[in-house]
Amino acid sequence: MLIERLRGPRDLRRMAAEDLPMLAAEIREFLVDRVCRTGGHLGPNLGAVELSIALHRVFDSPAEPILWDTGHQAYVHKLLTGRAAGFDLLRRRGGLSGYPSRQESEHDLIENSHASTVLSYADGLAKADRILGRKSRPVVAVVGDGALTGGMAWEALNNIAARRLPVIIVLNDNGRSYAPTVGGLASHLAALRAGRTGASFFEDLGLAYAGPVNGHDIPAVEAALRRARETTGPVVVHCVTTKGRGYAPSEHHEQDRHHAVPVTDPATGRPAAPRRRTWTDVFADEIVAIGQERPDVVAVAAAMVEPAGLQPFQERFPGRLFDVGIAEQHAVTSAAGLAFGGLHPVVCVYSTFLNRAFDQVLMDVALHGCPVTFVLDRAGVTGDDGPSHNGMWDLSILNVVPDLAVAAPRDAPTLRAALREAVTIEGPSVVRYPKGALGPDLPAVGTLDGVDILYGSTATATATGLGPGIATGLGIATGLGPGIATDTGPATATGPATATGPATATGPATATGPATAIDVLLVAVGAMGETCVQAARLLAGDGIGVTVADPRWIKPVNPALAVLAARHRLVVTVEDCGRAGGFGASLTLALADAGVPVPVRCIGLPQRFLDHGLRAEVLEECGLTPQQVAQSVADAMPEKVAMPERVGMPERVGMLERDAMLAGGETPEKNAMPEKGAMPEKGAMPEEPVLALAAGANREGCS
Repeated sequence: MLIERLRGPRDLRRMAAEDLPMLAAEIREFLVDRVCRTGGHLGPNLGAVELSIALHRVFDSPAEPILWDTGHQAYVHKLLTGRAAGFDLLRRRGGLSGYPSRQESEHDLIENSHASTVLSYADGLAKADRILGRKSRPVVAVVGDGALTGGMAWEALNNIAARRLPVIIVLNDNGRSYAPTVGGLASHLAALRAGRTGASFFEDLGLAYAGPVNGHDIPAVEAALRRARETTGPVVVHCVTTKGRGYAPSEHHEQDRHHAVPVTDPATGRPAAPRRRTWTDVFADEIVAIGQERPDVVAVAAAMVEPAGLQPFQERFPGRLFDVGIAEQHAVTSAAGLAFGGLHPVVCVYSTFLNRAFDQVLMDVALHGCPVTFVLDRAGVTGDDGPSHNGMWDLSILNVVPDLAVAAPRDAPTLRAALREAVTIEGPSVVRYPKGALGPDLPAVGTLDGVDILYGSTATATATGLGPGIATGLGIATGLGPGIATDTGPATATGPATATGPATATGPATATGPATAIDVLLVAVGAMGETCVQAARLLAGDGIGVTVADPRWIKPVNPALAVLAARHRLVVTVEDCGRAGGFGASLTLALADAGVPVPVRCIGLPQRFLDHGLRAEVLEECGLTPQQVAQSVADAMPEKVAMPERVGMPERVGMLERDAMLAGGETPEKNAMPEKGAMPEKGAMPEEPVLALAAGANREGCS
């Protein structure tokens, strides 16, 4: 086979021109086989086969750098630069990244996976060549028509044209990003493809223009590229390609031409395993239901209508869905304008892409107090798409935004509730949830002023003032202690905590003085709820008493957490986002401000770029499995409290037995408690929280 003779671009350049169509066919067969085995970006690469071959025959990479915008279209580039063996583990540990990777090859100068950036890289590289006196060489930037909908691309074009830089811009025009490209640009390119217009707008900017060229005709593309390299100054080579070309299931997949596929049966193009219900599916159903009830609710997408779960909303309310292209900054400020006009926009993006619009969130939405809801899909660890797509930065960024409420639901019911709460808030709000399949519903066993209790022992009831009815494990409360529900449903508080005071209720917790402190308050963020409950069970087996709490709304920090924390010897937060500036950091500050001197341990993602791999593998690497969380908690425990001798408690007892003894009224001697875990005086305690039934707490929205 021809593909087996390829060790690098030199081998490609030695091939006879008449062999190239056969090589292209072999590459497509290889891509379908390997990508269907592992999952990955199939359609974009099937459409870039001939274009990639022509690029590597005309330009001498890496001496003449070829830069790829939105590098999911670079699989063929990887094959042509000698990396075929790595495709057996594509996007898996030990295999190839799904994007260009500097660690993999000298042919990958940039690790580009966020769209619309490559022209700015090329602009800077060409300027550096000029300043440092390097011999004139072309800098080649491959950009899709979808990526040209992003503002950065236009900023770069403006500068490249003004300085007459030797940049060859290869426009891979397949008429799509995920779905068909939208906007005035798409109309202009369609006119160019059809020959319905004269000069291109590129020429009006001062760029030379060649095309349109059939991007699947290797000799034609080579000829256009050779002419471009002889051109003085910047030039655009407009190549027209077909996404998914050569594989019938992709060509006939109208939704996105198999932009990205899971493990797939190559014979049919259908997923190899039954599709499980995802977080995105729950959002998709609920936003349609909300739209039916609220005609003022509209949705905004950034070229990702279907991946973000908005296709059902678009089908039901076509006039209330705005796809702005790959333009997150514009999406956010346009949403602010929609809010000024009396609507409640819901902006749906992947968590990693909101990073691109931080200034707009801060200054255009939050500064004005606009009622805009941001729905962040793929929050936390995403895994196989690698460091650029992990949604681990959003909390660190958003925690500095004033008057912004952030919800992190743990399961399907709390996602539905959070979304409904968010669209009632008269100000900016965020709902974040992870990638992938849903776990089982995780009902609360009780609530404390909007904080859900997911797990607790008998001692939890005594120490927190929740009453004796709280169950051990995931079961419902079995008695009728103060504030404990007998309902299996989760809490349905109608908004985040506010700093203005507790909600109206029948009265505060009835504790008359400092309660006996139990061991650990484990505070779970979002989907880490199940992990924390499993960790609590493991700790219980070692005689460590644990309360698992889920605040659901994690910004602002609910004051009830300070009360809970003060009645425990150690607080541990668990989140699958960055530790720097994350929820754990916010809770630590809140406890300090409240005068609660309980030590806090924050478990989360290290502040570094995480390698690609399965989500479970990345979580394990970062210490976020139930076993690892339990071990971290045990390692962080203060010195064990000495038990009163007269009770006759054995050195290690089960959690229930020990908690029952503590609940009977005996407490350790004061000097046996570690200094950091000392309980504050009652007068120093934060205001007592209001107890609420798990079936629902009446809480106002953000004020």
